[in-house]
Amino acid sequence: MLTALLLLAVGLVAYTNGANANFKGVASLYGSGTTSLRGALWWGTATTLAGSIAALLLAEGMLKKFSGRGLVPDTLVQSPDFIFAVALGAALTSLLATKLGFPVSTTHALVGALVGAGFAGSGNGSEVHLGALGKSFIYPLFLSPVVAVLVGGTSYLLLKSLRLAPDHRTRMLDALHYLSAGAASFARGLNDTPKMVALLLVVPSFDPRLAFVVIALTMALGALLDADKVAETLGKKVTDMNPGQGFAASLSTAVLVTTASLHSLPVSTTHVSVGSLLGIGVTTRQAKWRKVGEILFAWITTLPCAALLAAVVYWLLRLAVSR
Repeated sequence: MLTALLLLAVGLVAYTNGANANFKGVASLYGSGTTSLRGALWWGTATTLAGSIAALLLAEGMLKKFSGRGLVPDTLVQSPDFIFAVALGAALTSLLATKLGFPVSTTHALVGALVGAGFAGSGNGSEVHLGALGKSFIYPLFLSPVVAVLVGGTSYLLLKSLRLAPDHRTRMLDALHYLSAGAASFARGLNDTPKMVALLLVVPSFDPRLAFVVIALTMALGALLDADKVAETLGKKVTDMNPGQGFAASLSTAVLVTTASLHSLPVSTTHVSVGSLLGIGVTTRQAKWRKVGEILFAWITTLPCAALLAAVVYWLLRLAVSR
């Protein structure tokens, strides 16, 4: 029974991840008027799916990091109760943000849920190794949007000076824009999929290869059915942009997320994508700061919200089992 619930909870994480995140790599295609919302979403979903499948061969390091080992006691990592609480806490956090139209980090939600369920599962929390969060999780997560802002703005100025980022659409620019957006989405699938597959390692006799395929397809389903609100936020509400500016943002996102994936750094595609878009907005003075502030608030509350929800789920589950 618990195994079935765990599979459903991880499926919900994957669904909400797709709904909240599949558009992040292709937001500039829609925001710059290069294609429609649905056109961008289909391209982002297809290339994310390809990255998710490729993760089966290329992302073993990320799979190990998100097993929870080194952060919480091994006895908890091997407990289906604990993993169920982590999955449901992260899923509910992402689902709430998606319905409100806020692009948030599934990575942040999972880290928060690991910590929250870890505190609930170890009594006073003394066995949760918060020091392990620094180099492996917190630094990449918080530094990535700052780096993305700088890279996004700088890359646009450089591309513009080289006449590779014109204000209007051209056949060459469109091709490069689609390629960079596809690369960003591919890298997102490569970076995010192992984080969710890691939750299923506790299930006995569950083939990890099958897990990658199921997670990938569920992410795609979530994107195609439930991504519109987040798509509008990313494409239209962070900054205004023309095709050249959109290409610069897309290229910056692709380079940063791909680099992080190849080095097994758990960066948030959300933070990198929004950071790159904001970098363009700062450079062109078209950033929409009120919406940016709302997104930042959503980011700040993601980790504690997921931690609280996961802790409550774990406590309720243990209470039900003890009766």
